[in-house]
Amino acid sequence: MSADTSEAMVLTETAERIRIEAPAYTLEIADRDERFAETPVAVLRGADGREWSTLSLLSSVHTVAAADETLEVAPPEARREPGGAVRLVVRTRSAAWAERRIELRCTPDAIEVVLHARTHPDAPARLTEVTVLGGAASLPSGANGMFRSSIGFASVFVPTPTEPVAFSRPARAAAVLGVVGDADAGRLNAIFTPPPLVFGLGRTAPGGAAAAPRGQHLGVGLRAPVDELRFPALHYRPLDAGWSLAFDYEGHTRVDGDWSSPVIVLRPADDGWRVLDDHRADLDAHGLVPGAPAPAAEWWTEPLFCGWGAQCARAARAVHEAALAGEETAVLAAAPAFARQSVYDDFLARLTEHDLVPGTIVIDDRWQREYGLGTVDEEHWPDLAGWIADRHAAGQKVLLWWKAWDPEGVPPEECVTDAAGRAVCVDPANPDYCARLTGILHHLLSPDGLNADGLKVDFTQRGPSGQSLRAHDGAWGMASLHLLLATIHRAAHAAKGDALVITHAMHPSFGDVSDMVRLNDVLALDAAGDRVPVAEQLRMRHAIVSRALPGRPIDTDQWPMPDRAQWLEYVRAQETLGVPALYYLETMDRSDEAIGAADLAEVRAGWARYRAGRRR
Repeated sequence: MSADTSEAMVLTETAERIRIEAPAYTLEIADRDERFAETPVAVLRGADGREWSTLSLLSSVHTVAAADETLEVAPPEARREPGGAVRLVVRTRSAAWAERRIELRCTPDAIEVVLHARTHPDAPARLTEVTVLGGAASLPSGANGMFRSSIGFASVFVPTPTEPVAFSRPARAAAVLGVVGDADAGRLNAIFTPPPLVFGLGRTAPGGAAAAPRGQHLGVGLRAPVDELRFPALHYRPLDAGWSLAFDYEGHTRVDGDWSSPVIVLRPADDGWRVLDDHRADLDAHGLVPGAPAPAAEWWTEPLFCGWGAQCARAARAVHEAALAGEETAVLAAAPAFARQSVYDDFLARLTEHDLVPGTIVIDDRWQREYGLGTVDEEHWPDLAGWIADRHAAGQKVLLWWKAWDPEGVPPEECVTDAAGRAVCVDPANPDYCARLTGILHHLLSPDGLNADGLKVDFTQRGPSGQSLRAHDGAWGMASLHLLLATIHRAAHAAKGDALVITHAMHPSFGDVSDMVRLNDVLALDAAGDRVPVAEQLRMRHAIVSRALPGRPIDTDQWPMPDRAQWLEYVRAQETLGVPALYYLETMDRSDEAIGAADLAEVRAGWARYRAGRRR
């Protein structure tokens, strides 16, 4: 039963207006008569009386069959609920739905916004794009097209890495929180997959590219069970002086009868960090934050060596010798060729020479012959099981890099396919694929197979997105990624009880599908084209993740580094911000600088301090 908030909430109604006063905000509809149908808005102000936004109470729930436009808006209804909360209801006539309404539930510290829609009888619909706090309409005034809420704030806090690096950005800059992307233009925003689904609308102008969000913020977060996150991204869409939110189901969610959107929670906060704390607390209060999947094994937090950076450095040398210096794509294409048993033996010798003893070694891209099947490339690794056994004899663990979603070698009938019938990615909603994946992981991790100790799961941003794609019903978007990671995590721990599964899923509701979260690849430039110091990026990412998933082990990553000096600065920061991860041993891949004995001695000293801190 909810607490009684009646004394904290003041509802004032007259023939002209509705005013709701709460300790954290006021919400007012100034024109509730026939003028409301022409301008259906509510003004949201902070406790200090300053306006956050004139909220548009229009919305759209488009379907494959019909574009949704608001045709009529009824006068707003207000009612007090048992316990004191106030609910505003705005009913609308829709071009696509038999019924549609928006509800705003006002509590002392937040406003919860939900869309409700009902299909026409015997006419199920498939959802496409949904817009909230703005939408398409044809109003009695003659105004039509897209309507938006107003921008009464200066910045937007976006809790995920992007390039350009801009954790806080001007209010009129778009942002996306999602699970689909890559390094192509406009798509480098899925470094965390998924991040916390909350934006912070800030009173003050943004600081530096990796600066903490300052001053008062209005949190705009999304609350829903993870299996209802059936869209690839949540979009903040500004245009001139207006903004709205959008998420696209891409035709993969069928509705027959009643449908309700995820809850959009508007909550004022004293600073941007509080936005993240409040978002997690809200999810937790509604039973949407699972506990850690299992008690952490002690070895999980040992310093680790990942071969990817060292592979890239060797590839850069090879590319340079081939007169292709400076071509980053050539280096990345060549680097997997150095995932070889002989090369990793060289890495081990280098570590031993400098008295560096990682607790865990990650064999990176690509030990596999076929990404989708996890078959060992025996030309690269003639005795991978024996190599792993040798590491175990030395008291070390071995993780295998796993490329999520890749369909290489998997039958097309177990994959998401495009309109031409080509496999796009594996389909975690397909039970045959799940059975195949479970068998693969048993072989990789169980004592009667390779006996590896876990997985570094990468490329989770390569999931399916597109209305023309075809897949099993049951999951799409973020929900599909959760299903894939849940299958991996369950299979890994069935094969080996203390298996370590590392992902870069930072959303609090994904806490049950990974044992450790990885801060992922370091980015380079800000909006002005200037380099952002890598250690600053590390600190900002750690601050986000430690709030979204408090207490979860954090793999600090270490690739790519622009030069030796910044690499060393990153090394120094790692020991206090998570599990130190060493990627470089011989040379730097971007600057071709040699790594000397003094550099590795600094790594060794940092690991010693980190280990001493773990024991305390």
